[in-house]
Amino acid sequence: MFNDFYSNYYPMMPQMPTEPNVPMQPDRPMTPPTQPPIGIPTSPLPPDFIIEPGPPVQDDINYTQGYLRTQIGQYVKVEFLIGTNMFIDREGTLIDVGISYIILQEPQTDDHVLCDIYSIKFVRIFK
Repeated sequence: MFNDFYSNYYPMMPQMPTEPNVPMQPDRPMTPPTQPPIGIPTSPLPPDFIIEPGPPVQDDINYTQGYLRTQIGQYVKVEFLIGTNMFIDREGTLIDVGISYIILQEPQTDDHVLCDIYSIKFVRIFK
């Protein structure tokens, strides 16, 4: 049953020799693989790239994260845009700034609030 299925759908498949002692004949003579001489690299070496030093986003004051890091310890009011037209604000002492978040310490409860930095629209820093 299975032989009929495969012979109907794959009639042009090459057949292996049925005699066990008949070797397969290659189309061209086989040559041994060549080895490179000892001491010569087999692949080209990658070029030496010099990475330009520069401050990451958290340290560069031209980015929000970098600037807010300079204000750690200050009392702030942060306004967040939620959705397309709803603003929510949070107040507290800025205690940490990450790449994608800030942490505020609330004045009433001393709880820490983790805030998404990408929804921040305004930050008021009280002096």
